[in-house]
Amino acid sequence: MEVTAHHRLFGGDLKFVRHEAASTGTSMALSVFVPDGEGPHPVLVWLSGLTCTANNFTEKAGAYKRAAELGLMIVAPDTSPRGDGVANDEGYDLGQGAGFYVDATEAPWAAHFQMESYVTKDVLSLIAEHFPADMTRVGISGHSMGGHGALTLAMNHPHHFKSMSAFAPIASPLNCPWGQKALTAYLGEDRTAWQRHDAAALIAQGRASGFDDILIDQGLGDQFLETQLKPHLLEQAASGAGQKITVRRHAGYDHSYYFITSFIDDHLAFHAERLKG
Repeated sequence: MEVTAHHRLFGGDLKFVRHEAASTGTSMALSVFVPDGEGPHPVLVWLSGLTCTANNFTEKAGAYKRAAELGLMIVAPDTSPRGDGVANDEGYDLGQGAGFYVDATEAPWAAHFQMESYVTKDVLSLIAEHFPADMTRVGISGHSMGGHGALTLAMNHPHHFKSMSAFAPIASPLNCPWGQKALTAYLGEDRTAWQRHDAAALIAQGRASGFDDILIDQGLGDQFLETQLKPHLLEQAASGAGQKITVRRHAGYDHSYYFITSFIDDHLAFHAERLKG
């Protein structure tokens, strides 16, 4: 692990890190905020959306003052493998910057695009080894594609994650153009392989039963709301499964980090309550 930059803020430490990842076979970047104190600290993993890097949340979300007050570590990995020899696509919604937090099985993506394993194995192992983290108290959140990843990884790996939330998540990749394009490329045409990467489908199957609540924030001025995100599918699935979910809709807010920074403190408090209670 190499620390490429280190900044002191709000009594804690923000480190930009690069490491060699076994899952992706590439060098990967992430940021880690460690609040003041000896720890071990509860951890929130943040997953970013399409076209983002490990820096978007770190530089734009305005999360660290409240995280410091709550004693919460925040880990923000990149959205995909990158570099020479890593497959890519001309579209912004596939390839580098668009890993969709799945383990690809199809060529040419399978060689490096193993983002589910990267987050749940490489990232968590790195944090456990090098930082004062309490790995029995880990939550996960994210935005858009990262919101999809946060929800599906939490439900597929409940032994790792104790709380989950999302901003404007892709609720059902089976039922939107972004998801259909990415999952076809990464996993193939057989839609049965897509089921475990669809948050609405997982909730309908009862896979969120170990979580007392799921917090979702959605802007009503979001240009992707009707065509790509479809949060009502999460509510329908939760109603059928008897699962509590809190979907908050906000008039005028769009898909940008202006939306995220407006409500990030609520999500930090949501996770802290569950990880520290």
